[in-house]
Amino acid sequence: MIRHLFLDLDDTVLDFHSAERAAISESFREVGVEPTERILTRYSEINRLCWKRLERGELTRSEVLLERFRLLYRELALEASPERTQEIYEYRLSLEHPFMEGGLELLEKLLGRYKLYIASNGTARVQDRRIADTGIAHFFDGIFISERVGFDKPKKEFFDFCLKSIGNPERDECMIIGDSLTSDIQGGKNAGILTCHFNPRAYPAESGIKPDYEIRTLGELPRLLERI
Repeated sequence: MIRHLFLDLDDTVLDFHSAERAAISESFREVGVEPTERILTRYSEINRLCWKRLERGELTRSEVLLERFRLLYRELALEASPERTQEIYEYRLSLEHPFMEGGLELLEKLLGRYKLYIASNGTARVQDRRIADTGIAHFFDGIFISERVGFDKPKKEFFDFCLKSIGNPERDECMIIGDSLTSDIQGGKNAGILTCHFNPRAYPAESGIKPDYEIRTLGELPRLLERI
């Protein structure tokens, strides 16, 4: 029986894609870079690749935050400061916190039925403000942000820390729900807990990572949990 649910925050509970686009567009404007569709698309591609390198242990968190802008500006021959862009972007992103469709309703349905925890690789200052501004902290029995934990998803050590913090429950009583196969699902597998891939766009599996369960909408999760 599932008793403990670890929920990824970005693109699972909160709509990070929309938040990122709004925040990065304003940040680029402030440093004198026009946020054209080409630049926004290329930034997203480079940013995603940098975070994948973090997951593989090739970059540190602080390196990711600056490297994405360094690579973009170098590739497009743009004269702007990566450090200043990151500073502005971090602030702007902390102000953006739309919910995924059904995100708030999901928390309301799960509250009181399961122990809920946030498991995020996001920057602590950004996530703290977004969690506070959305008023969702009361839904959760624990908030685990990798910057504070000292390990990033998908490392087993991240989940070991989380599980130890909540009293080391049986692993088969725990599930991670998230949109990232390489971060959330691989991390859950590394830790020996159940995994549920939130895959609203029906992306094909990558790197042979197979979740225990998959859902297309957040509304499917309560019904799935009742069947397990």
